[in-house]
Amino acid sequence: MQNLKDILAEKIQHHLNVIYRDVAMEVSPTQLTESLIQIMRLDQPEELQQPMPHHNNWSQRDMILITYGDSIEKPEEKPLQTLHYFLNNYLAPEINSVHILPFFPFSSDDGFSVIDYSSVNESLGDWDDISAIAKDYRLMSDLVINHCSARSAWFENFIRAEGPGSDFFFTASPDLDTSMVTRPRTSPLLREVETAQGTRYVWCTFSHDQVDFDFRNPKVLETFTSIIRLYLDKGVKIFRFDAVAFLWKVAGTSCINLEQTHEVIRLLRTLIEHTRPDAMIITETNIPNRENLTYFGNANEAHAIYNFSLPPLLVNSLVTGDCTYLKGWMMSMPPAQNGTTYFNFIASHDGIGLRPAEGLLSDEEINTLLATMQNFGGRVSWRSAADGTQKAYEINIALFDALQGTVKGPDKWGLDRFVCAHAIMLGLEGIPGIYIHSLLGTSNDYERVKNTNQNRSINRHRWKLEALEQELASPYSQHHKALKRLKVLIDIRKRQAAFHPNATQFTLQLGEKLCGYWRQSIDRRQSIFCISNISDTNQTLRLGDINLIGTDNWRDLISGESITATEYELPLAPYQTVWITNLGAE
Repeated sequence: MQNLKDILAEKIQHHLNVIYRDVAMEVSPTQLTESLIQIMRLDQPEELQQPMPHHNNWSQRDMILITYGDSIEKPEEKPLQTLHYFLNNYLAPEINSVHILPFFPFSSDDGFSVIDYSSVNESLGDWDDISAIAKDYRLMSDLVINHCSARSAWFENFIRAEGPGSDFFFTASPDLDTSMVTRPRTSPLLREVETAQGTRYVWCTFSHDQVDFDFRNPKVLETFTSIIRLYLDKGVKIFRFDAVAFLWKVAGTSCINLEQTHEVIRLLRTLIEHTRPDAMIITETNIPNRENLTYFGNANEAHAIYNFSLPPLLVNSLVTGDCTYLKGWMMSMPPAQNGTTYFNFIASHDGIGLRPAEGLLSDEEINTLLATMQNFGGRVSWRSAADGTQKAYEINIALFDALQGTVKGPDKWGLDRFVCAHAIMLGLEGIPGIYIHSLLGTSNDYERVKNTNQNRSINRHRWKLEALEQELASPYSQHHKALKRLKVLIDIRKRQAAFHPNATQFTLQLGEKLCGYWRQSIDRRQSIFCISNISDTNQTLRLGDINLIGTDNWRDLISGESITATEYELPLAPYQTVWITNLGAE
C-alpha cells in the first residue's frame, strides 16, 4: 500500500504534467515534484497532513471583515496594532475572521503592486503584528500571483538580465496580435523595457507598474510555493488568489481562464491542504458569472469563489425597487458542493464590478444604474472591449452613499435601504464578507480621490481612531447607527443553523417588490424564510405564499415578534427584512 507522501507525489506530478505539457522544461516533472514537496516541508512526516475531501471548514459563525491595514490610524502607533485594538474592542465577537488587504511593501495600486512578498510594509507594522492578529482571528491574506511591482528586486534583475527574477516575467513581440486578450484596463498591454539583453516587451495586464509573471518558468511556481509556506507559518488560514484568472498566457487566445490556470490552482490547493487541512483558497475572478463558477472545479480547486454578481444585482434591485434580475440570478446559481462555498460581499476596496453583471442586466439597466450612482457622487472606471470600444468596468462609490436613494433621487430611507442590503446578503448561502467602510457607514471620500487621482480611492477612507471613536459613541451618528444595526444582524445570523454556508437555499416567488428565499439547516430541523421589502413603499406579505407549517411556532428573528401560520398577511415597511423561523430551532 502506498504511503501518504507517495500518493501526494503522484497527485502533484499529475498537476505538473497538465500545466507544463506544452512547455520545454529544464527540470523533469519528477524533480519539480520533489522540490515542491521539500519547499512545503511535506517530506517531514510531522508536517504532512491528510485532508478530508468535501469537508466544510466553515460554519454560520464565520464572518470576514475586509480592511486595509491602515484603514484606522492612531498617532505614534503601528496601524496593524490599531486595527487589532479596534477588532477586539468594537467588532468581536461578531467578527471572527479578517481579510487584511496587501500588507507588503508596494509601489502602486494601494498594495497590489508588491515589491517584496516576504516582508511587511514597515509603515503598517511587522510580522509579529500580523501573527498577533492571526492568533485572535482567522486571517485572510492576498496572494498577488499574477504580477508584481516594476520596482521589485526581481524586475530590476530582469533589466540587468542576471540574478533571481531575471527570467520571471512574461514577454511578447510587439507584432503579436493581442486583439483577443481580455483585460480590465485601457492602458497598452505591452511595456517597452530596455534591458542588458536589448529591448524587451513586458506583458502588463493591469498597469505598467504591475509586470506579469511567466508561470511557464517552473522557478516562478517554486517561488510562490515558498511564499505560501511562509504565509502559513505566519498564521494565514485563507488565501485570496488575486487576479488569478489572468495567470497563464497563450498567444492567439483571450489569455484568461485558461486550462493551465485552473490546474495551477488545483496544484496549490493540493500543497496547501496537505500542509494545513483547515486552510482555504478563495479565487478573486472578477469575470462573468458563468466563467466564475468554473473555479470551483470539482471541489478540487477554489474552496470559495467571490459572488461578484451579487453587488451590482443587489444595488440595482434596491435603487429600482425591482428584484426580478436578482431573483433570476439566484435561481440560476447551483448549490455549492460540500467542501466548497460562495464568498458573499456587496462592497469592497474596489468598486461595484459590472463585468459580472454581463448577461444578467440589460444595457439599459446598466446605464440607468450608472446614472443613478453618478448622481450619488460615484465615479465610473472603464475597460477596453475586444472591438476596441470602452465599456464601463466598475462603479466606484461607498456603499452607504450608493444606497442613499433610488433612481428617483435621494430620500429618507438611506440607512434602512443600506441595512436591508446587508440583511439580504447575510442570509444567503455562503460566507459573508463585510468591508470595514460598510460596517462603519463611511461616505464617499472625495478628498482622497483628489489627492490620489484614482477613482477607487473614493471608498478607501482612512479614519483617525479618535474621530472614529467619537462618531461611534454618538447615537445620532450614521456610523454609530450603521455599526449597531449590522452587528445585531450578524449576531442573529451566527446562532442559526439554517444560515450555515452550505445549508439548503430556495428562491421564493413573491413579486418584484419582495426579495425572498428559504434556508433549511443541514439537519433539516430549522427553516428560515428570509423576506425583504426592497421598495420605498409599504408592502404586504401573504403568509399563504410561503406555506408556514401550522404545527410549528414561528417568529421573526429580527423583531422578535411571534407569527402564527393562521395569519393571512404580514405588513412590511419600506426596506424591512424579516427572518421567519420555527421556534426552538436556534
